[in-house]
Amino acid sequence: MISLSTNRNSFNQSSTLSSQAHLKWEGASDDTDGKYATYGLEALGFKNMGRVYRNLSIPKLVDLALLRGEGVLASNGALVVETGKYTGRSPKDRFIVAEPSSRDDIDWNHVNVPISEENFQRLYHRVLAYIQGRDLYIFDGYVGADPRYRFGVRVINELASQNLFAHQLFLRPTATELEEHQADFTVIAVPGLEGDPEEDAIHSEAFIVLHLAKRLVLIGGSRYAGEMKKSIFSMMNYFMTKQDVLPMHGAANIDKHGHTALFFGLSGTGKTTLSADPHRSLIGDDEHGWSEEGIFNFEGGCYAKTIRLSAEHEPQIWSALRFGSLLENVKLDPDTHTPDYDDGGITENTRAAYPLRYIPNCAVSGMGSHPKTIIFLTADAFGVLPPIAKLTREQAMYHFLSGYTSKLAGTERGITAPQVTFSACFGQCFFPLSPTVYDEMLGERLQRHPETEVYLVNTGWSGGPYGVGERIAIKHTRAMVSAALNGDLKTVNYKPHSIFQVLVPETVPGVPSKILDPCNTWDDPDAYEQQAHELARRFAENFHQFSNARPEIVAAGPIFT
Repeated sequence: MISLSTNRNSFNQSSTLSSQAHLKWEGASDDTDGKYATYGLEALGFKNMGRVYRNLSIPKLVDLALLRGEGVLASNGALVVETGKYTGRSPKDRFIVAEPSSRDDIDWNHVNVPISEENFQRLYHRVLAYIQGRDLYIFDGYVGADPRYRFGVRVINELASQNLFAHQLFLRPTATELEEHQADFTVIAVPGLEGDPEEDAIHSEAFIVLHLAKRLVLIGGSRYAGEMKKSIFSMMNYFMTKQDVLPMHGAANIDKHGHTALFFGLSGTGKTTLSADPHRSLIGDDEHGWSEEGIFNFEGGCYAKTIRLSAEHEPQIWSALRFGSLLENVKLDPDTHTPDYDDGGITENTRAAYPLRYIPNCAVSGMGSHPKTIIFLTADAFGVLPPIAKLTREQAMYHFLSGYTSKLAGTERGITAPQVTFSACFGQCFFPLSPTVYDEMLGERLQRHPETEVYLVNTGWSGGPYGVGERIAIKHTRAMVSAALNGDLKTVNYKPHSIFQVLVPETVPGVPSKILDPCNTWDDPDAYEQQAHELARRFAENFHQFSNARPEIVAAGPIFT
């Protein structure tokens, strides 16, 4: 692939390139004194900026990104960028300011790490100094498709390509809404600014800092665009609970009868792939709220993994990758610029950002009814869990709190092979409050809507653990998910798993019965039992942290000796 410079000098050079080229774009207007409009950035303490662009069109953002050397065009028209050292989220570089209004609410732990107000202010002043003389890009839009619960969001970038990401991932305003826009949340992303671990009390040159009282996010040192969306998601996960909305890390789609389905799962478990169903309308692929009225998307776009993407298995995502889309760390043929989605040479966490409307049968409103079906997705590296199992309400709450999966290669910095992990609510690093808060909210909704069925779907390994067994075929996973969504599993017989107690169907249309019982896929049944007990032990050890969970939820976990 064409090498894209990511050093500090490239940022310095690009900041003045448009002025040198005498570009004149709509969205960067002169004021009456002949100075460039600043769109209220002074209120944040910004001074002496270069030209400020606000809500530029997609073609103009792409033009500027190309002109400034931020990326190249692929043969399909998508803008391709490399993110340098950071090719995934960096959770160890994420902090929450320990300030009076939220300090007692936060579940301080290894993922919700405090930073002092003093150190935040030091970083903020560095940001203010850094942006002086630089051109900036603003995106003003929204999070929350349901107008009753939406928040205004402002994203300020030094890179046109990252502003393109914001434009595609968040909800875009109408012309009238843009005139009246007020920012409830603000993100300032300056990847060219590196922090100082000693002076700033951070872990590396990268920093992602959330200030809940100021509703402000600072991002520096990392060009990985996903930090922007996940920071806003974390904000929503705090403020939505105050409106009795359950924030969820999951996808949602809806059928022609108005039946909504939810797909929970960490990155790499298949929620984007499985929710992009040609027979159902996609509501969203990652972040949603469950209110008294139903389901609504937080976002206006999708951020899909593209490693080993194919037109055959993911036709909707494949067709969405065109002009206006952003590809991160995807290798291109040097002559034709054709993307090679099978090449993980830069990272296994190759990504594509595109607006929801690029999915042909998307649900334009971003809203749906209360879910008829909920799917918990896990990529079990032990090869123990059944490919699909039905859960009782208590089991659903147990597995929601557990959030078991295997982190797949490249999803986070330093992950090169699947690693067993438990991430409460299928995304604990995004949730500022105690996981039991969100779990109880889920349980209340399942109690109010007893018709909602919950299934645990293993998209990981069968016939042995990672390195021995094989990953469950996507065609079989699709068939099982379709059976759950279509109601085909209502009439089949179930038997409880001997250790995990979940209800395993004896038959599923279109799926070989042998693979439904994972023990049958192992050459040595005794080895399977031993592995299952080991995984059950890990579940129990992990669940010790939830000492305030109700006894009936604890009892819904695995039984082992």
